Amino acid sequence: MVLEYGSAICYSGYREGQNPREGIYPSHEEIHQDLLILQSQWQHLRLYDSSTHAYRVLEVIAREKLPFKVMLGADIGAEVSNPNCPWGADFDKATLAHNRVANEQQINDMIALANQYSDIVSSVSIGNEASVEWTDHLVPVERLVHYAKTVKAGTKAAVTFCENYIPWSDKLAPLAEVLDFISIHTYPVWEYQSIETAMQYTLENYLSVVAKYPNKQVVITEAGWTTASNGGGIEIWNASPELQKIYYQQLTQWSRDKQVVTFIFEAFDEPWKGSGDENEPEKHWGLYYENRQPKMVMRPNL
Repeated sequence: MVLEYGSAICYSGYREGQNPREGIYPSHEEIHQDLLILQSQWQHLRLYDSSTHAYRVLEVIAREKLPFKVMLGADIGAEVSNPNCPWGADFDKATLAHNRVANEQQINDMIALANQYSDIVSSVSIGNEASVEWTDHLVPVERLVHYAKTVKAGTKAAVTFCENYIPWSDKLAPLAEVLDFISIHTYPVWEYQSIETAMQYTLENYLSVVAKYPNKQVVITEAGWTTASNGGGIEIWNASPELQKIYYQQLTQWSRDKQVVTFIFEAFDEPWKGSGDENEPEKHWGLYYENRQPKMVMRPNL
């Protein structure tokens, strides 16, 4: 099973004052407004969990007969502590045990939602960045394999796992065997690349995984460029609307030419993310501002 080519974008609809960690979700009306903005340019949407947000998105797509195919996600938590996480990921046994139970429930919720909207959900991801060295929600590979097999037995949707390109080189080989396709993340700006080297760096990341798994489809499920930074991990000069536009144009042109499904990160700015600093880079990956006005990249005359 493969993912049919089409333009693709990651979608989290959380506006000012909304936060998935607090259970404050966008309304049906707000999601409908968002999807009307996105429908003219994108065919695939990636969702990150199977929560109220995902359920409402699928409801709106079905009710309004919008032309989207959806990659549904599972928001899985840490099942082991990770001393390599820079911001701390040391958990007690009770927390880890609770997370394992919650993860099983999240996987089952994803299966149920994928089956309920089987005409819309084209693929499902068993997790997001849960095996990379720095993650705060580390899950052992054997558990990821278990989740993949569980989902494959429970739904007809194509099954994948979304992760930084590096773990695919060796660590995730056992998981790759049971997936329908491989999903990678590539962020040149997080790895101190300038706009002059960014696209070549993306190609190197992508091709390194293709070479490792020549018989598997490789999809890019996150790639983008932030428009603001406070210097935390991304140099201030290397984040701007102008640079985002250049990278987006290069990336989407390559994606079309090579027919590689590439999910742009992200549709809208996400003010709930990261620290309280308004220039925290995690908040500013959107192609649209939080108020839904287009950034330079979405204004062809600029």
